[in-house]
Amino acid sequence: MIAAENLTKRFGAKTAVDGISFEVRPGRVTGFLGPNGAGKSTTMRMIVGLDRPDAGSVTVNGSPFAQHRAPMTEVGALLDAKAVHPGRTARSHLRMLAATHGLGDRRVDEVMELTGIASVARRRVGGFSLGMHQRLGIAATMLGDPHTLILDEPVNGLDPEGVHWVRGFVRSLAAEGRTVFLSSHLMSEMAQTADHIIVLGQGRILADAPVTDLLQTSERERVRVRVSDAERLTGLLAATDVAATRTAADTLEVEGLPAAEITRRAVGAGIDVNELVPLRGSLEDAYLALTGDAVEYRSAPAVSAA
Repeated sequence: MIAAENLTKRFGAKTAVDGISFEVRPGRVTGFLGPNGAGKSTTMRMIVGLDRPDAGSVTVNGSPFAQHRAPMTEVGALLDAKAVHPGRTARSHLRMLAATHGLGDRRVDEVMELTGIASVARRRVGGFSLGMHQRLGIAATMLGDPHTLILDEPVNGLDPEGVHWVRGFVRSLAAEGRTVFLSSHLMSEMAQTADHIIVLGQGRILADAPVTDLLQTSERERVRVRVSDAERLTGLLAATDVAATRTAADTLEVEGLPAAEITRRAVGAGIDVNELVPLRGSLEDAYLALTGDAVEYRSAPAVSAA
């Protein structure tokens, strides 16, 4: 388990992490979300002792990371997949890490097979794609068969097969009773992978809840409707306090009006209703609602070309 209490980190006048407290429990995948600059990477670095808190504390499995006699057997951390000497081969990199804990070549071979990089074991890392770097990094986290996994953007650069593999891999680790803490900017993937979500914004916790609870808070009354005359129905609904967006020539997404009322109005105007589908809120909806006021780097509105 990871436990943080009043964790704070400042860089000069900037407070990157502002007195946060949370627990990452075993037996579930905990997702860590937040805009760029929210303090996620700094928090992860403090967990594994790479940054020292200015206040507060964080422990892993009951002790600060630096106090574990064999930290690789307690925590496997992937914070920067490309932090590997480019001149080393994949196997020599893993053997070097394994030697720090007295782990033999057999374990190195096992984790390379596990992550699908056995075929490139003797290739120099400098020629790896980002996806292969990620697989090598995950192999390194598993060398000590740790109780806790901390993964920062582990699916970045992976192809669909790799993303699918990481999802199944981390869920299987959680099912074994391990603690899994991972960050990602891919909301759809996080919705499929995580059981629990912590959202950080401007160094503070905005949400700490099960995924199902966050989805419930994001649910808005939205309906997809396919009709015989979408343009006419759009005009009809525009006269009321309803948001109607054309998503196809014959299809609208309507927000703010129950499905039964949409049907009544359409049929009353002589418009045939061919499909009516209530839409659930998404994790992305919940995330954007939570972080709307906590975005540090905000893009300008898009301007269409003349």
